[in-house]
Amino acid sequence: MKIFYTITLFLMTQISIGQIVDSIQIKKVFTNIEQALKEPEKVFRLNLSNQTLKLDSLNWSKFINLEYLSLKNDHLTVIPKEITLLKKLKVLELSGNDFSVLPEDFWKLKSLEELFLNDETNLNLEANIEIMSKMKSLRILHLENDNLNNMPSSISSLKNLEFLYLNNNQFKEIPKEIKQLKHLQLLEIKDNKIMVPERSTENLNFGFRVNL
Repeated sequence: MKIFYTITLFLMTQISIGQIVDSIQIKKVFTNIEQALKEPEKVFRLNLSNQTLKLDSLNWSKFINLEYLSLKNDHLTVIPKEITLLKKLKVLELSGNDFSVLPEDFWKLKSLEELFLNDETNLNLEANIEIMSKMKSLRILHLENDNLNNMPSSISSLKNLEFLYLNNNQFKEIPKEIKQLKHLQLLEIKDNKIMVPERSTENLNFGFRVNL
């Protein structure tokens, strides 16, 4: 019996150590593309922000486990369509670039849950909403500091959106089009030109929480 318990304890210890190693690996953030390409299957988080990169020839399909990708402030005029090969990507940071429209095949990122489109000067919001409307997994959208003063009625096509961030824009009132988002839980719209009501924002009768 002692041998049995010893073996069981050993196996449990090995499993626990393996889980810790896996957890550390998932949390590790790669910031160098050459380093990441040495063992792409071990890359879960890739932060390439604030870099000058040529991404056209990069084989994104090698990153079979990538869940987080940041291309923030990389001055990209075009988002490489090859990123749609990232089947497990959950979070994508594209803020601070120079593109206007996402790739047509962007909807192929079927695991994508959160998208950052902050600090965009050339963003064609209506065209991008049309593309994003095909993404059933998209739950969180950031459109902060984009100089927006109105919201296209097509926003209602983002049927599964739960969290929307519109901070630091030019809205004078809460866009009525947002009321059509049936699953929205939170609208954050701070630092706009909206008159803050005296009554609690919880009583605005939108059906979701509003942070002004």
